[in-house]
Order: sequence, then structure tokens, then C-alpha cells
Amino acid sequence: MKWRNATGVLQTAHLNEWQDIIAALRAFQFRRSELLIGGGGKSIIARRIDSFLTARQWKEKKFATKIRVDAEEWDSPTHKVDCFKGRVGLEIEWNNKDPFYDRDLNNFRLLFDLRVIEVGVIVTRASNLQTIFKSLGLKVGNKYGASTTHMEKLLPRIEGGGGGGCPILAFGITRAKYVEDNAPIAEQASENGDEDSE
Repeated sequence: MKWRNATGVLQTAHLNEWQDIIAALRAFQFRRSELLIGGGGKSIIARRIDSFLTARQWKEKKFATKIRVDAEEWDSPTHKVDCFKGRVGLEIEWNNKDPFYDRDLNNFRLLFDLRVIEVGVIVTRASNLQTIFKSLGLKVGNKYGASTTHMEKLLPRIEGGGGGGCPILAFGITRAKYVEDNAPIAEQASENGDEDSE
């Protein structure tokens, strides 16, 4: 989904960054075994995109911003951006609570108004991946629930103006990037499937 000609901005003013993003998405895949891994923090799946872009000089970035009125000054920090390069900010929202989209869009709006970024990119999940998660049992299905980050939660926020005037491009990872890997996971998936049917 593109907002305010984000693709045009990337292809004309930030061609190197555009090529990095396209290369990262082409190389990306997520595996059945990775979906079955529990735990908090950034997932293996999200870290894969991070590391691909880091190798191409993208960096996690937090901007030190201030508000100044005459002689008085106040810190007004922004939230960090997952990946930043050449005035392009990119956020990876694989499996967070959906209010994280509000934070990302507000951050893009502010950084755009401050002339720090010229376009924001969000990489998230296509909503129809839920069928895969449910097929792997209750534990996985609940972890990737309806109130987590996926395109159906993001699009109304973008279309409602959550990013202000900032051009925004959103990618939803589809089933085409899913790899059905095997062994010892099959047993765990079977147990989860049994739970789901109870």
C-alpha cells in the first residue's frame, strides 16, 4: 500500500535505498520452525530483515530533538527507527500489538515535519497468514492473534492520516515467503494441533 506517492519518492530520490528494500524482501522467508519458537523480544524473523539491511549500512536510529522557545529549551525525543538510511525510515512490525502502528506513524509524521526523513516504510504481515498460524496449533495461533500487527490493522491508520504528510509505503509479507521445514518440529506441531481441537 502506498500513501502520498511513496514509491515514486523512493524510486526517484532514494534509488539505492529502494533497491536495498526490494533485495531484502526478495531474499526474505519465514519458516515453520521459527513460528513455533516462543519467547519475547525481537523474533528471528524480524531480525532477518534487520541484519540484511544492516549489512547495507542501514542503522537503528534515535534522533535527539528539542523544542526551543526564546532562551528556553526542552528535550522532545522521538522513538527510535528500526532501520534508517539516506532519509528513509523503515519499521519492521512482524508480531507486536497493533498500537505499535500508531507509534510508528506518529514518529514518521514528526520526523517528516522536521525534514529528517522523506519517506517511511513499514514491513508487516499480510492478514491472511493467520490461516498458517492457526494450522500450527493454539499456541501459535494465539501468539499471532487478531490484535497483533498485520495489514488489516495498519491500512485504516494510514488512510486515516496517521502519518500526516509523510509518504508511506507498507509491505505485507504473504504466504509465498513461507517455508514448510521439517523434523523435530512435526511432533510439537501435532501436540499444538491436538490442543487446538480440544
